[in-house]
Amino acid sequence: MLFHIAASYDAQTSVNSLWLLVAAALVLLMTPGVAFFYGGMVKAKSVISMMMMSFGAIAIVGVLWVLYGYGLSFGKPLIPHLLGTPDWGLAGLLGKDGATPDLSTLAFAGFQATFAIITVALISGAIADRARFGAWMVFAGIWVTVVYFPVAYWVFNLQDGWIASVLHVNDFAGGTAVHINAGAAGLALALVLGKRVGFQKGMNKPHNVPLTLLGAALLWFGWFGFNAGSEAAVDGVAALAWVNTLAAPAAATIGWLVVERIKDGKPTSIGAASGAVAGLVAITPACNILTPFWAIVLGLLVGAICAVSIDLKFKLGFDDSLDVVGIHLIGGVIGTLYIGVFGLTHVDGDASKPYSSLLYGGSLQQLGAQAIGAFSVMIYSFVLAYAIGWVIQKTMGFRVKTEDEIAGVDTIVHGEEGYVLEDA
Repeated sequence: MLFHIAASYDAQTSVNSLWLLVAAALVLLMTPGVAFFYGGMVKAKSVISMMMMSFGAIAIVGVLWVLYGYGLSFGKPLIPHLLGTPDWGLAGLLGKDGATPDLSTLAFAGFQATFAIITVALISGAIADRARFGAWMVFAGIWVTVVYFPVAYWVFNLQDGWIASVLHVNDFAGGTAVHINAGAAGLALALVLGKRVGFQKGMNKPHNVPLTLLGAALLWFGWFGFNAGSEAAVDGVAALAWVNTLAAPAAATIGWLVVERIKDGKPTSIGAASGAVAGLVAITPACNILTPFWAIVLGLLVGAICAVSIDLKFKLGFDDSLDVVGIHLIGGVIGTLYIGVFGLTHVDGDASKPYSSLLYGGSLQQLGAQAIGAFSVMIYSFVLAYAIGWVIQKTMGFRVKTEDEIAGVDTIVHGEEGYVLEDA
């Protein structure tokens, strides 16, 4: 009998680990998706620069995650509730004296690595058309170390992270740790680098719309791994997350296009892609805890709000090139707070206790916790990103020269052109 129980457990562990490895591959695909999504929206003379920042994020964050990032994010407490202990080179997961490496934990480590990578890649959209690649790589390495790794510990470390274990914030797949984190950092860098030459509404049209639509498609495809994979198991919660990852962005696409039609007279393909991404952002923290009906309502809401909010940069005077703030920061905040109103959340996450959301429990408890978690991450990320970006700008220089920006970042920084239509 004990043998059969152990065999069943091992089989289930293997299935869950297999799903995590597949989900990790899906999430890693999202970063090239970001590269295409962003790359199509910039100037033709900046497409290589834009896409290289995403691939650079894979390179630098992938190395740092294996060296020490996993330990800082999920290791034994180094500073209780705040930071883990580095596990240099994942040595603690590899087994000793010929023992088999830890399957489930290694799979989880690989899965979470892809979250760190895409969070950094998302920031790059705020500084499109004007950033030095070397400076970006330095920023990415420092920011992921002092901001993302600690925030991941706070949010995703369910046993000790202060946002997860003390506040009991529900952030299933990264509304705070990924999207609010990246959006706040993007806003900070946009302020440090300043506005592009000739910054005004309609200054640059997307140079390759199909490229952006391809990127959106890859993002949506990979996002099923992002959300459903965060359950780390093949069960009903993963299935619910999958369904909500279909419903919310579909509704958000409709919400965005309706607002765009009313506001500008025409629904656009870029609007459809942006609406889908906004819905994906908003459902990320809530996909495990909303009914599909409320996921649709969230999608409609966030699609409409984000469609309006992207114009705030022109009114407030900051140049967030590709709407990282309008989609990821605002969408992440909406999705995170929405849980406190419509989420099937219990007090302290204990199913034996009453619901703590406003709709199901008549309580503001969860909404308050969600707000504290969201705004804590926002402030922390913004302040440190601004400081890191400012120091880089004042030392090695973060922004390209004005004449280089006008000439095209691709040839100046990388010595390449995105489109060579004929041989010289």
